[in-house]
Amino acid sequence: MIWTIYLSGEIHTDWREQLKQGCEVHNLPVEFTSAVTNHEASDSAGDVLGAEESGFWRDHKSAKINAIRTKNLIESCDLAIVRFGDKYKQWNAAFDAGYCAALGTPYITLHDENVIHPLKEVDASAMAWATTPEQVVEILKYVVSK
Repeated sequence: MIWTIYLSGEIHTDWREQLKQGCEVHNLPVEFTSAVTNHEASDSAGDVLGAEESGFWRDHKSAKINAIRTKNLIESCDLAIVRFGDKYKQWNAAFDAGYCAALGTPYITLHDENVIHPLKEVDASAMAWATTPEQVVEILKYVVSK
């Protein structure tokens, strides 16, 4: 079986690449999917539908178009990794984690100790909490082994 793993959250560090490289080193049977990680492209996804005077409506249209991708990828994944970084609040990642919880899709949170309290509900529904991509790779080594 090839596991499909959805990568959600923070886009300002190379955690996705670290996970992919770690899985490649161990030849794990995984494939990765993700939301669009180009911030400008994601923010402007709805611009094709016409200009908006209000930032709310621009964001609203882009969020709906982005949701076509994220909804389908989350619904079809075997596992999600949800990363919360220190620089920005990733409300979209929290939403993805909640969606996984509602669907019964297992997920692992990845974040530092300094955000334990604000993420207590998100972590409570997670199957694991990791602080490094290497820990996630170790979990995946165990989970996907035969």
